[in-house]
Amino acid sequence: MTYRGRFAPSPTGPLHFGSLVSALASWLDARAHEGTWLVRIEDIDRPRTVPGAADDILATLARFGMHADEAPLWQSRRMARYEQALAQLKPTGRIYPCGCTRKEIADSLLHAHARNTTLAYPGTCRHGLNGKPARAWRLRVPDGAAAVIAFDDRWQGRQTQNLATEVGDFVLKRADDQWAYQLAVVVDDADAGITHIVRGVDLMDSTARQIYLQRCLGVPTPRYLHVPVVTNELGEKLSKQNGATALDSDRPLEALSAAARHLGLGDLNGQAHTTLDGFYAAATTAWGRRMGVTK
Repeated sequence: MTYRGRFAPSPTGPLHFGSLVSALASWLDARAHEGTWLVRIEDIDRPRTVPGAADDILATLARFGMHADEAPLWQSRRMARYEQALAQLKPTGRIYPCGCTRKEIADSLLHAHARNTTLAYPGTCRHGLNGKPARAWRLRVPDGAAAVIAFDDRWQGRQTQNLATEVGDFVLKRADDQWAYQLAVVVDDADAGITHIVRGVDLMDSTARQIYLQRCLGVPTPRYLHVPVVTNELGEKLSKQNGATALDSDRPLEALSAAARHLGLGDLNGQAHTTLDGFYAAATTAWGRRMGVTK
């Protein structure tokens, strides 16, 4: 198998340290496997996209010495491809229109919590809209044993999730006519021939849904690796929403060395690697050794 990996940032602001950890992990895994590393700009959520942020992210990656092996891919330019994927699923009976509002879904989950039952979407529109206008498109998940999705994560170990009880039928196209993350990422990874996905553990919960959707679309399932996320002093995931600051592009080695330590690679800066090339050579060797990568 020819290795193809990717880093897929959302342009909702500048690259911060938490994003750098994910970028570095995906870059090192690709290099350790002597594979191809791609960058995808996940600007599918138009209301959250910040003008100029994508170009800033690409420029920051370049200043940090991480250059994609192929031209960056932009989700916003692939709307027709997502429509094709949805059309592929319609004849199968696996998807259906949903007329539930956010309030109705929130109320149903609140009642489920009070009854100490499942917090999954209850399937209100599975058998018809009951006079409500169609707002979104959902993918019907199976029941029983078929609902249990299991996979081996290269960092976190064996993972299982019951889609029926923990998630429910999930959205592929939102009520605001935006494409859902789950559909876009599965279609993009398949079209790009991605074989390995390296990303933060905060996205682990999405993986079972993506594997099920891959099966529905008849595309291969990549291997997954979810690295620990960076947290702030309150134990919250470091993100733009809770005050993460932009990376200092004038001091890339300092930030990269800190990211390497977060990934358990040791103090590479302490080995007197004073250039980006020197750092990446040492970091790639350390990553390959830590992850048991054999060529």
